[in-house]
Amino acid sequence: MPVYNLKVNGQSLSVEADEDTPLLWVLRDHFDLVGTKFGCGIGQCGACTVHADGVATRSCLLKVSVATEMKITTIEGLSKDISHPVQQAWKEIDVPQCGYCQAGQIMTAAAFLEQNPNPNREEIRDAMSGNICRCASYNRIEKAVEQAASKIS
Repeated sequence: MPVYNLKVNGQSLSVEADEDTPLLWVLRDHFDLVGTKFGCGIGQCGACTVHADGVATRSCLLKVSVATEMKITTIEGLSKDISHPVQQAWKEIDVPQCGYCQAGQIMTAAAFLEQNPNPNREEIRDAMSGNICRCASYNRIEKAVEQAASKIS
């Protein structure tokens, strides 16, 4: 099996894996970064969202062999002390119910706000529409993204 060198959360890490192994499983099973969740395995739910070169990316679809050229950030690497404005807004608005989708939601919101720090509600809904929340916390998610935007801009 080949060895892949990855840059994850600012660290250089190596893993021996098949070339088509999804990054999701490398993060969880090899690097013990379990904040990134498995939801559907087909890129539809968003639970596995990480940043690849700053872009919200479904890690269940990204092959480890492709990820070697990218800077990967997981929920664990977004901030060391939960001080990122999106994480703070999530706490303040009390977004999670079950919490399963929240890492993916937060990673999507953080990448979105990096590109659009002053969005309107329609832009927020559009940006977050690819992430499924089984508990239907969508109103609180929108409010938290709005609040995080107010802290960023």
